[in-house]
Amino acid sequence: MVQLNGNYLKLKAGYLFPEIARRVKAFSEAHPDAAIIRLGIGDVTEPLPEACRNAMKAAIDEMGTHAGFRGYGPEQGYLWLREAIASRDFQARGCQISAEEIFVSDGSKCDSSNILDILGADNHIAVTDPVYPVYVDSNVMAGRTGDADASGRYGGLTYLPITAANGFTAQIPTEKVDLIYLCFPNNPTGAVATREQLKAWVDYARANDALILFDAAYEAFIRDPELPHSIYEIEGARECAIEFRSFSKNAGFTGTRCALTVVPRGLMGNAAGGERVELWALWNRRQCTKFNGVSYIVQRGAEAVYSPEGRAQVQALIDFYMENAAILRRELSASGLAVYGGEQAPYVWLKTPEGVDSWGFFDRLLSQAHVVGTPGSGFGAAGEGYFRLSAFNSRENVEEAMRRVRAL
Repeated sequence: MVQLNGNYLKLKAGYLFPEIARRVKAFSEAHPDAAIIRLGIGDVTEPLPEACRNAMKAAIDEMGTHAGFRGYGPEQGYLWLREAIASRDFQARGCQISAEEIFVSDGSKCDSSNILDILGADNHIAVTDPVYPVYVDSNVMAGRTGDADASGRYGGLTYLPITAANGFTAQIPTEKVDLIYLCFPNNPTGAVATREQLKAWVDYARANDALILFDAAYEAFIRDPELPHSIYEIEGARECAIEFRSFSKNAGFTGTRCALTVVPRGLMGNAAGGERVELWALWNRRQCTKFNGVSYIVQRGAEAVYSPEGRAQVQALIDFYMENAAILRRELSASGLAVYGGEQAPYVWLKTPEGVDSWGFFDRLLSQAHVVGTPGSGFGAAGEGYFRLSAFNSRENVEEAMRRVRAL
């Protein structure tokens, strides 16, 4: 008889966003005339930059010729894209990251899960709370946790609450942990980390031989020039950190799929026998075995992000979404709600009204305003009583959504 991976049965419920989709579908079927505005999932809405579209079209034409046709590409990504990324995203900010240390992929969500393939099952793991659900669920699926308690927290994980009470700052754990998931600008709270705060984490990781898994998917939305965009802007981070990035939110690649993971050469881990092993070699082997690379056409589109035209067009997209975030902050604050985030990230994190829990607020917005957001409790126990709204939508929809919310 076929045996199942019983770790999947430990998951408390369906993944957060399918559960939202289920509730919205049920409401839509019951109220077919309702004009629903979706500010829940962080999916972009504006068209791909023209520079990227043109590059993709040219790549398609290349593929239609014998001279320009390409089959399987390098699993790590084409060198010309990796060199552009290394130069513009890292070396320009003083980070000593080479093209060889960059692995192009089809999504940072995928990479932040797949990285567990090269890491041992006995690592003690720390996550922020609230947290991007993939970090927790992928560890549950891989058998790296115990069962969940009544609050939804899994045994074997160290949870680091980030709430208004501590200024949404992830506190250094008092116990020793081996893997640390950090996401800044943060999803879902929109909080950011200063250089001093990241240095404290790097110092902790180096002192405890720990590894930081740093999700920088929203770094392009940082407006404050004093804030770091990469963990590698912190001295010593090459010795203790892997960074994930994406073209999804800044350049609108959610539907075309392109991202990257940085694994520095010389970043080491411990084998069962005690010997030190380079993580770069393990990740390279993993990608060569389990991944066939991102399409040539999409990588040419990603390369165009770094052209003068592409950089200007991407910045215009970022400015557009951040203006949406400013509208959300202004209108929600005017409605008497406590509002956080939305200044260095495209997410607004708000406190639900007194006596209303996260899912209760979700149902109220959906039924009374026909607006969809994301319940904070879906991101972890410390997210209860909070709610996330996304700035990824048209200006018309954002303004109409806020008009409806104000009317409540």
